[in-house]
Amino acid sequence: MSSQPSPPSGKLDNAGLIVGTSLWQDAWRRLKRNRMAVTCAVIVGVLVVACMCGPLVIKLTWGYDYEDQNLDYGPRPPSWEHWFGTDYYGRDLLTRVLYGGQVSLTVGFCAALVAATIGTTYGAFSGYYGGRVDSFMMRAVDILYALPYMFLVIILVTIFGKNLFLVFVALGAVSWLMTARIVRGQVLSLRQRDFVMAARSVGASGMDIVFRHLIPNTLGPIIVYFTLTVPSMILQEAFLSFLGLGVQAPRPSLGALINDGANQMIVYWWTLVFPGTVMAVMLFSLNFFGDGLRDALDPQMEH
Repeated sequence: MSSQPSPPSGKLDNAGLIVGTSLWQDAWRRLKRNRMAVTCAVIVGVLVVACMCGPLVIKLTWGYDYEDQNLDYGPRPPSWEHWFGTDYYGRDLLTRVLYGGQVSLTVGFCAALVAATIGTTYGAFSGYYGGRVDSFMMRAVDILYALPYMFLVIILVTIFGKNLFLVFVALGAVSWLMTARIVRGQVLSLRQRDFVMAARSVGASGMDIVFRHLIPNTLGPIIVYFTLTVPSMILQEAFLSFLGLGVQAPRPSLGALINDGANQMIVYWWTLVFPGTVMAVMLFSLNFFGDGLRDALDPQMEH
């Protein structure tokens, strides 16, 4: 008895015809099936809302601000009045942790956006033009790869100053190299496709082809790498703040709070536990969500 071929998968419309689905619809379906990625996405969303809105809500409700000191109150453990306790200067630690998370998330997303913009543009032009142009541009990337990454960031922050804007510019300006390599590889495989040849045949310029045809077709890997770059940027900012080169006092960041807590953890344990826990949960959730998004956007993944 011969086996019959299985019918193609897909939804049926009112006429009984199979309706196709796009890559983004398939990716959304696969992402929803990944419970860990969805859970981490919800956690990230809750953290973003809490960090962005929490300090303002606390200030309007209890009157605490991240820089208000109360030396007479001093450092005290968690209580109903101060859920995360207070630091050495009597400042509410919950407010400072939420504001520090706001700063770290802002630096992470902005630095990743700078890296994605530079890397995508650079890699797309390198892959499209190919030949000597590609060779020259990639050798420049190789040279930058050979230089110590964090050493360059420290030099940039030291020369141009220690403020929030320059922190994410410095981080983004030296973290675009991997994005450029990924986009270049994608463009090399796309530049001889029919839609690119058709654009050339009607007289489209190289810039139009790159920005209107090639880059939109590489958005999947770009989005995935962007989500994986954000936690990396947050960690790098925390390291800079730990060294005293990141966000400057009295404005807190999670790295600065962890640095302060590490110096006081034997006596005031809560000053390290709460900032460290929030940062660990944030990085864990961002990384797992990025992994889930990468799997969802892989067209070779099983439905």
